[in-house]
Amino acid sequence: MTATAAEEWKHWSDGRAAAVSAPHGHLALTGTHWLEPEPGELPCLPGRWWTDSEGIRLRAVAADGIVIARAGVGAGAGAAADGLVDGEVLLRPDTDPAADVATLGDLRLVPIEREGELALRVFDPAAPGRAAFAGISAYPYSPEWAVPAVFTPFADDQAVVVPNVDGRERPMEVTGRIAFTLVGEHHTLTVSRAGDRLTGVIADATSGRDTYRFRFITLPAPDTDGRTVLDLNRAYLPPCAFADHYICPFPPPGNRLPLAVEAGEKQVLTR
Repeated sequence: MTATAAEEWKHWSDGRAAAVSAPHGHLALTGTHWLEPEPGELPCLPGRWWTDSEGIRLRAVAADGIVIARAGVGAGAGAAADGLVDGEVLLRPDTDPAADVATLGDLRLVPIEREGELALRVFDPAAPGRAAFAGISAYPYSPEWAVPAVFTPFADDQAVVVPNVDGRERPMEVTGRIAFTLVGEHHTLTVSRAGDRLTGVIADATSGRDTYRFRFITLPAPDTDGRTVLDLNRAYLPPCAFADHYICPFPPPGNRLPLAVEAGEKQVLTR
C-alpha cells in the first residue's frame, strides 16, 4: 500500500526530531572555535590547534586520547594505526572531499570551513540542550501548502551578501528563482542548489511570532521544464534554532512572504 502524503510527512517529521536529538545531532553542538595561524589552546580540549593552507593542524600526545576517524589514518605522520594522535596531524575540513572527524571520548570534533575561515566544532552527547529537548512543534499537515512551482535559473550563479545570526555578513550563492501561487497570490523566492535539489531560506508573517525567525525549505530536483513542488509542510528550523554555536544565514532580499505560512516546523520544545 502506498503511503499517503500525510503519512510521509509524519515519517519525515519523526525523522527530523530523531536526527537533531541524536548523540551528535544539532542539539549536541557546544562550541564552534575559530582558529588562527598561530598554535593555541581550545577550551576543555587537549593539544594545540592552528590553521594553515591545507586545513587544521593539531599537535597532541597519545595520552590526550584524541583519535582521528578516517580511512588509512595510520599513513599520516603523527597518527598511530588506530588513529590515535601522537604528534602533529592535519585535519581536513568539511568542504574537502576527504574531510576528517576526530573524537575525544564521547566528543566529536568536526573541522569546518566557511568562506576561507577554519573552525573546530565540538559535539557533546551530554549537552544541556540535548537533555532538555522535548520535540519540535509543528503545524498539522495540510495539503493546501504543497503547491506546484517553476524554477527559472539565473544566467550565472550569483553571490548575495546576507547577514548571519552571528552578526557577520557572508555571501550566499543563489542559482535562480521559483514561482508559485499561494492562497490565490503569485509569489517568487530566490533559491540555491544543493546537489540536484533546490534549497532556500525564507520568512513569513509567522516568523519571530509563532515560528522561529526564519526557516529553510528544500524542493525536489526540477524537471527539464523547471517544474518542481514547494511543500511548505516541510519548512524546517535552521540548525541555529537548536544550538547557539551555528552560523545560519538570514533570508536573502525578497524571501519574506507577506502571508502567514501556517505550515511546517514552528519552534524547539524544551522540558
